[in-house]
Amino acid sequence: MEFNQKLQELRKAKGITQEELAQCLYVSRTAVSKWESGRGYPNIDSLKAIAAFFCVTVDELLSGEEILTIAKEENEQKEKHYRDLVFGLLDCCAALFFFLPLFGQNEGEIVRGASLLSLTGTEPYLKATYFAAVIGMILSGIFTLAFQNTDFLFFEKKKTKISFLLNAFGTLVFIASSQPYAAALLFVFLMIKVFFLIKTK
Repeated sequence: MEFNQKLQELRKAKGITQEELAQCLYVSRTAVSKWESGRGYPNIDSLKAIAAFFCVTVDELLSGEEILTIAKEENEQKEKHYRDLVFGLLDCCAALFFFLPLFGQNEGEIVRGASLLSLTGTEPYLKATYFAAVIGMILSGIFTLAFQNTDFLFFEKKKTKISFLLNAFGTLVFIASSQPYAAALLFVFLMIKVFFLIKTK
């Protein structure tokens, strides 16, 4: 018998609803529904709580194959969490462009360093593009960190690509407009992301 069938039987034998079980386990009713329909498995902590609640062992709840599936899912979830954390923090670090003197500013025959906020003498469309690239990365980072544990499916599937594209766009814009320090910093961010993706494949 599969885990989802065992869980249903145990719950019904105890005479409680999915809602009541969810409250006892401190999870959402959606999570219990998902487990009982066979669309997913609880994590290790929830499994222990289920076993304790129904006075059974974890081994009685799961077959050997299901244990391997849960361990694999848990490992993938941890990797995803760390990836989101790294990508989110790197994107938020784009805020440094507003304050660090990473942009070259011509002042006669001298080129001085300036932050994005104090940058003058640059074409308005170019400065607007800089702001768009930096603000886009910051927003991407904030959303990635804020929605790590939610089921906001569109963003969940696209956030890594969005982060990559915004980072690459910013790097290309800074290279094309001869801002080597700003481009170098974003390129470092991009390489860290590539390394992290390769590592977690």
